[in-house]
Amino acid sequence: MNENDGIIRDARTLGVPKMIILGLQHMFAMFGATILVPILIGSFFRDAVGEAPTTGLTVAVTLFCAGVGTFIFHVCGKMKVPAFLGSSFAFLGGFSTIAGLKSGIYEGMGANEKAAYACGGIMVAGLLYLVLALIIKLVGVKRVMRFLPPVVTGPVIICIGLSLAGSAISNAQTNWFLALVALITIIVFNIWGKGMFRIIPILMGVVISYACAVIMNMIGMKNPDGSAILVFDAVAKAGFVGLPHFQLAKFDITAILVMAPISIATMMEHVGDISAISATTGNNFLADPGLNRTLLGDGLATAFAGLIGGPANTTYGENTGVLELSKVHDPLVIRIAAAFAIVISFIPKLSALIGTMPSSIIGGVSFMLYGMISAIGVRNIVENKVDLTRSRNLIIAAVIFVCGLGFSDGITFHVGRATITLTALAIAAIAGIFLNAILPGNDYEFGVNEKGDQHRGVHA
Repeated sequence: MNENDGIIRDARTLGVPKMIILGLQHMFAMFGATILVPILIGSFFRDAVGEAPTTGLTVAVTLFCAGVGTFIFHVCGKMKVPAFLGSSFAFLGGFSTIAGLKSGIYEGMGANEKAAYACGGIMVAGLLYLVLALIIKLVGVKRVMRFLPPVVTGPVIICIGLSLAGSAISNAQTNWFLALVALITIIVFNIWGKGMFRIIPILMGVVISYACAVIMNMIGMKNPDGSAILVFDAVAKAGFVGLPHFQLAKFDITAILVMAPISIATMMEHVGDISAISATTGNNFLADPGLNRTLLGDGLATAFAGLIGGPANTTYGENTGVLELSKVHDPLVIRIAAAFAIVISFIPKLSALIGTMPSSIIGGVSFMLYGMISAIGVRNIVENKVDLTRSRNLIIAAVIFVCGLGFSDGITFHVGRATITLTALAIAAIAGIFLNAILPGNDYEFGVNEKGDQHRGVHA
């Protein structure tokens, strides 16, 4: 029903046309960031293998997983939580690592097969959410969070962003002009944008820089290396209607150990996003339907995405911004957006058009994005008032930074016939959790600083 404070909790009172418009608004809010993830993953594989995946980890599969994953989340959350699940940026470092693996079974392996093993790791990471959900159900959220305080998750998030910085530069330098157009557009809309435009800076950066690329291509301009700015051959060949190219996940212990530890950061991101949605809507979703149920939904959505070849899902801050902007807090409009995402996933020509985006634009967008991931890690530490003058906290942060940035090739060891590689992020996460558990003086208590709890995400 409509409330006196202007908040609308039942969108049906607005009528079907307005509900559809609200759903489209939520879809546009998530669209730019969600489709960017498979595009970035494709650039990792092109750099390492010479080709991008064509089955799984495509724009179409990603949109399908986002839509279905959102429905899974809503069912698990008793249809109460107005959250959209889009692609997670946190696992980009993991995809980059797996794309670059060249030893053991990965020697000479093509992009599609490597992507399948990466998605197997994503599926296992999603299942870890279920383990955390069960533990929270049994012992309570405060006891669990003592092992995952901001002094651990903040530095890990910083390492995620910094580990990808080189990729942003290598893509941007293919055409610095287009990269700067994308970067400047994102900054302008982020700082000076009004209303809906301030919520979709990434989408605006992509659209405006791509428009510049089209104009430059039409007048015969080329990239500095002489290559064409845009190539539309794939668009001409693509049909208007078709199934997304799904791919079943494959499993290998190395890929699992690359991806699974990243879920430590994304599970904390989930807690922050649910706290933020609760604050925005005035409902305590941590209590009802409960953090264990929302974690279950997020985990099942991520596991499902990994199973059929999609990237991990996460609750999207952009859509929380739309809730604040529109004052319509009915989860039904989010489900309408999810339905639109599924429909679009069956339009191959649109996916092919998105796939023509120049590497330079990807570089310009990721130039901002990867830096923002690290900055969010800093915000995580600051807003949770982590005292780095304490030796305990300083030691934990220092060890995480050195492990996360120093072990560039990870650690490889053998167990029987299996070759296992622990990546830098995995080593950093394990080291941080271990030190936090054994060092005396852990005084973190979840729920005391609500503002800090709301800002614990990689994607915000």
